[in-house]
Amino acid sequence: MFDVGHFTTHRRGFLGRIAASAAAFGLGGLVAPFTATAEPTATAGKASANPEFEAWLNKITGRHKMVYDIPEPNGGFGFAWARVFLNTTNETYGTTDADNTVAIVLRHNGIPFAMKSEMWAKYKFGDFYKINDGATNSPAVRNPFTQAKAGDLPIPGMGVDELLAKGVLVGVCNIALTIYSGMFAKKMAMQAEAIKKEWVANLLPGVLVVPSGVIAVNRTQEKGCAYCFAG
Repeated sequence: MFDVGHFTTHRRGFLGRIAASAAAFGLGGLVAPFTATAEPTATAGKASANPEFEAWLNKITGRHKMVYDIPEPNGGFGFAWARVFLNTTNETYGTTDADNTVAIVLRHNGIPFAMKSEMWAKYKFGDFYKINDGATNSPAVRNPFTQAKAGDLPIPGMGVDELLAKGVLVGVCNIALTIYSGMFAKKMAMQAEAIKKEWVANLLPGVLVVPSGVIAVNRTQEKGCAYCFAG
C-alpha cells in the first residue's frame, strides 16, 4: 500500500538555484531582474501567442471551480484535495464531476508528477526531488500517483491519471521543465534540449505544458477558479 504520510519533501532556495541554473545554461532571459523603471505592456485586445493554452483555459466552465497550486510534492496532498473537493461538492450540491472544474498546476518541484513512471526510473526523480515510496521508505522509482491498484492510495480516484480521466485540467510549468532539464543535463552529461524533449514526450496523456506555472495560476483564477495552495 502506498502511504502518503511517508512521502518526504525537500524545499530548496528556489530563486538562488534558478538564477544559478539560468546563468549556467544560457537562460538568463527567463529570470531577468525586475527594474522599477520598467513600463507595463498593454495586452488588452491582443491575441494569445499560445492558442493551446487558451483552449485549455476555456475548459474552465464548471458551476464550482478550484485551482490547486502544487510547487512542492507535499506528499501528493494536492491530488487528494482535488478528489475531496469534487466528492464533497457532488455530495453537498447534487452535482457530478462534469458539472465542476478542477485545475491542477504543477510547477517547481511538483513537475515530476506530470510524467510517466519510465522517466522516474531513468532520471531518478525520487532521489532528486526527495520523494520516497512509503512502502519501501526509499526514493520512489515510479510515479506513485498513476496506475494505482486498489488500496494503493488513501482516497480512491486521486491518481493523476484518474483525475485527468474525470476531466480535471493538469498543467505543468514550461519554465520549470526548461530549468530542471538543464540541471539534469549537467548532472548526467547530456543535452538539456534532448532531456526536455523526452520529458514532454512522456507526459501523462492529457497533461498540458503551460507557459509558466505562475501564469497558469493567475489565468485560472481570472477564469473564475478559487485558489488553493497545495504545496
